[in-house]
Amino acid sequence: MHEYSIVTALIEQCEKLAEQNSANKITRVDIKLGILSGVEPALLETAFEAFKLEGICHNAQLNMLIQPLILQCHCCNEQTIHQQRSIVCDHCQSTNTTVLDGEEMLLMQLELEQS
Repeated sequence: MHEYSIVTALIEQCEKLAEQNSANKITRVDIKLGILSGVEPALLETAFEAFKLEGICHNAQLNMLIQPLILQCHCCNEQTIHQQRSIVCDHCQSTNTTVLDGEEMLLMQLELEQS
């Protein structure tokens, strides 16, 4: 389950940003999770809840924005938004498409506290 290593890296990044901002507590972690990121949201949340117990994130809430797949079709030049993993254009059914968004996992925002 690669979600464990992803959460480990996420928490390390959060801790580094907290240190850079002289914060001693992280209360909220907001991420954007693309449908094609290869990360399972439920497993990521479970891993975060388990791994956060040992550090500065121990009271942090994880908020996930699930990013739909946004495609650009090269045949009809239309954009398609998918909630599922599909690279087929809704307008002309072509698979000659480029993914514009929905492949990444990004840390969007942290809520920090200083004492």
